[in-house]
Amino acid sequence: MIKRVLFAGCMIWFAACSTTEYDLIIENGRILDGSGDPSYTGDLAINADTIAAIGDLSKASARNVIDAEGLAVAPGFINMLSWANVSLLHDGRSMSDIFQGVTLEVMGEGTSMGPLTSKMKLEMADSQGDIKYNISWSTLGEYLENLEENGVSTNIASFVGNGTLRRYVVGFENRPATSEELDQMKELVHEAMREGAVGISSSLLYAPSAYADTNELIELAKVASEYEGMYISHIRDEGDSLLESIDELITIAREANIRSEVYHLKASGESNWAKLDTAITKIQQARDEGLAITADMYNYPASSTGLHVQLPDWVRDGGIEAMIERLANTSYRDSILSDIEFSHTPDKILLVGFENPDLRIHQGKYLSDLSEELEKSPEEAMIDLIVEDDSRIQVVYFSMSEENMVKKVQQPWMSFCSDAGSYAPEGVFLNYSTHPRAYGSFARLLAKYVREDQVISLEEAVRKLTSLPAENLRLEKRGSLKVGHFADVVVFDPETIQDNATFEDPHQLATGVEHVWVNGVQVLKDGGHTGAMPGRVVRGPGYQPL
Repeated sequence: MIKRVLFAGCMIWFAACSTTEYDLIIENGRILDGSGDPSYTGDLAINADTIAAIGDLSKASARNVIDAEGLAVAPGFINMLSWANVSLLHDGRSMSDIFQGVTLEVMGEGTSMGPLTSKMKLEMADSQGDIKYNISWSTLGEYLENLEENGVSTNIASFVGNGTLRRYVVGFENRPATSEELDQMKELVHEAMREGAVGISSSLLYAPSAYADTNELIELAKVASEYEGMYISHIRDEGDSLLESIDELITIAREANIRSEVYHLKASGESNWAKLDTAITKIQQARDEGLAITADMYNYPASSTGLHVQLPDWVRDGGIEAMIERLANTSYRDSILSDIEFSHTPDKILLVGFENPDLRIHQGKYLSDLSEELEKSPEEAMIDLIVEDDSRIQVVYFSMSEENMVKKVQQPWMSFCSDAGSYAPEGVFLNYSTHPRAYGSFARLLAKYVREDQVISLEEAVRKLTSLPAENLRLEKRGSLKVGHFADVVVFDPETIQDNATFEDPHQLATGVEHVWVNGVQVLKDGGHTGAMPGRVVRGPGYQPL
């Protein structure tokens, strides 16, 4: 229900007065403050980088006034899993996310842009694809500061990845860390948290993050907990061992006394779809016990990662470079072929990202179709393609059910992510296909699950996009429309907001977001990017400035 908020004279809890002049007033908008409470018609004023007043500001004046009649006014959205760490180095405009109302990119899923050894810097430089960048930083904090100095339109934050810590200390060896190595990794967590990391992450499907056992993760999470950080994880398995993987995350949360989140919660593969109900029950029971367990998701029933995860574990041991060496060694070929068991059938695997320009003619094809075209078995085609591309090859897996999507959206502890870079439909980004979630995950929530299917209310959707993740991350003055908070504000049309990206043509910007401000600076105006780059590093609660 929308209602007009009325005030008498200057007795207003939003501190507006008829003699006040502001930098900007957004008037006549439908205010959704991020709390989940009913929306109301009102005005919002900004001074410098701060929300200065909210309410009936009809007697106030401003240097700029925007009429938001018929439009929603909300806090900027938070992307809980962003892979914009490289794309923003190339193009700081963050187009695909800004056009959806995202004002904060939270990066670092298992792998973070620091800390780095000299060897890791060389490896990072050697692995660069079409986007080239100078690695002038060594720590995670230095990377974030570098990004801000270069200019970004969104705010930025990051977890420190346990996979990065393992590479720093242990390398790609698949073994438990020694006590000395564990102590070194713990000290690196201390340093990252003091630099402003929002917590520690893991990505337990991939090497070397996966080589950490539960006890190692608990010990690292205990350090992050000292700084009120969060533990967040791409759990070990989202299919056959989904429930056991949820149990591991809950154990880490309990033993380390740390808020914990499941990255992109899903039950992958039709044979596992029924497990989602039990996974949700496990999380809710942990919450009822007093553990702060949450999850996030993207709003598509298809995932995206490397084609290489279809290979046997022993083939992937030691990382991508070691894996490709094994695949190229013909003496291993028969053993590899006999051990491959596709967790997703080849007709459900869409090829979207090749490093080799000569192979990009195959982007947009299914592995089943391409293997027929090449007159090879899907297993043989997969091996040969990975070797020829000298990469893991990015693919889309059609592995989830729409019924489960609805169940996830309904959970009160569910926030949202893109699990993708932030791109522009131009230039180097067009060299690759991608998952449509890069351009549409947030808009799709508001278009499909709010407006069309009415799974949750608009107020609840905005809460999950804003104050919920901000509170989970313990961010100060972000995620809500409150006087004194930073002016990260999005104005959109609830009746027209729309994701336009498709699996066939993913490089399409969302529409329906009219205006976006980041730290009080307008980045999107009348549906067009202004070129402004006012984004800042948003640091976690353990930040200790030098």
